[in-house]
Amino acid sequence: MPEIISVGELIVDVMRMKVDDPLDEPGTFAGPFPSGAPAIFTDQCALLGRSTGFIGAVGDDDFGRMDIRRFEAHGVDTSYVAVVEELSTGCAFVTYFSDGSRRFLFHIGNSAASHLPEPPPEWFEGCRWLHVCGSSLSAGERMREGCYRAARLAHEAGGKISFDPNLRPELLGGEEAVRQVCAPIMEIASLVLPSASEAEVLTKTSTAEDACRALLDGGVEIVALKRGAEGCVAITEDEQVEVAGYPVEAVDPTGAGDCFDAGFVVGLSEGLSLEECGRLANACGAAAAAVRGPMEGSLTRQEAFARARIES
Repeated sequence: MPEIISVGELIVDVMRMKVDDPLDEPGTFAGPFPSGAPAIFTDQCALLGRSTGFIGAVGDDDFGRMDIRRFEAHGVDTSYVAVVEELSTGCAFVTYFSDGSRRFLFHIGNSAASHLPEPPPEWFEGCRWLHVCGSSLSAGERMREGCYRAARLAHEAGGKISFDPNLRPELLGGEEAVRQVCAPIMEIASLVLPSASEAEVLTKTSTAEDACRALLDGGVEIVALKRGAEGCVAITEDEQVEVAGYPVEAVDPTGAGDCFDAGFVVGLSEGLSLEECGRLANACGAAAAAVRGPMEGSLTRQEAFARARIES
């Protein structure tokens, strides 16, 4: 039984080759690449040497077989990755702009991705951490309920819940809808890994400091505040640690936050200090951003630190 589990979308990404190429005009793409925020997290945890499992679904097609093959090559437990014969593997088309923004065209809600299997309660007995992403909660009621169920079972089995808000207000109908959708996870989350803006949305505050305090007051044990190239701040009731980042040239930022999450959760599972967790998380995130393809930057611990230092 895996010690770190994630649940949600297992898809592929197809991306524009050039910056500032819009999606509404003919052009060239690179890919497909294995993707999905919780899937990237899981793959990175596996490469960092932890026992991992994933709850998700793909279609009975080449994209789905590629995703499963990647997981199996890295040792991820795919016992509860369903193959849905009548639907295609979910996909996302993405383009990047010179101002740092991205635009996605998702084909997830009408794909196999949301048809999550339901592992029995005993599968969660060895779970130390279960990870949930806001992108999964935004992908429709079916997937959302599957995430709620997995989090509840893991929590009841004694596992802790980590949550990356990864918010999609535009898909949910505004900030209040986001808070309502996230509430069942926030009620049991031990670790939250937001950006400053995400933390502020979750807590209805106007500064990162107030947002982190509100999260801790609400029962969260650790807030790992992402600050991009500046690194992160790890905060508990008793401690606050700023950890410098590795400023790399971001070839493809998609997945960097998920690799950051994986580094932090793995660090906690190994009993590392907050500062050590932050260093591992920053290295994984920076290394991922320096490679084209959302899951292509998932590396072993030694490789992540080496690439982050070389690129910075």
